[in-house]
Amino acid sequence: MEDNAAHAKLVMRSFREHAVANEIVHVDNGESALEYMFQIGQYQNVETLPDLVLLDLRLPKYDGLHVLSEIKKNPSTSSIPVVVLTTSDAEADVNQAYGHHVNSYLVKPIDFIEFSKMLSDLGFYWLVWNESPKRR
Repeated sequence: MEDNAAHAKLVMRSFREHAVANEIVHVDNGESALEYMFQIGQYQNVETLPDLVLLDLRLPKYDGLHVLSEIKKNPSTSSIPVVVLTTSDAEADVNQAYGHHVNSYLVKPIDFIEFSKMLSDLGFYWLVWNESPKRR
């Protein structure tokens, strides 16, 4: 859930290069994010929910904190790990995200190699090593 197409491409490229085999779905605004997560609108035929959500705070239509709040308060999506991946290191943003039960808060590094390494580690941790509750 990233409005910056270049950042979204970096995430997808990094995951591919590091053999993260999970399907990646990109949405570029908060409204589409909620439609995808709750399988409504253009996403009404989506059959499975994601194993991990990467969420930018600065999304058009609905901001990332609103999307996070909706995901975490709904029983069908509350156990899905949500990682905020943003350029903001503002203390207020960090505190608000954790107040809405984010699982992790990461600030995007400026350096591409460092960003790629972060994404690789993030993918392995959440999608390979971590055991999340099973969803129905």
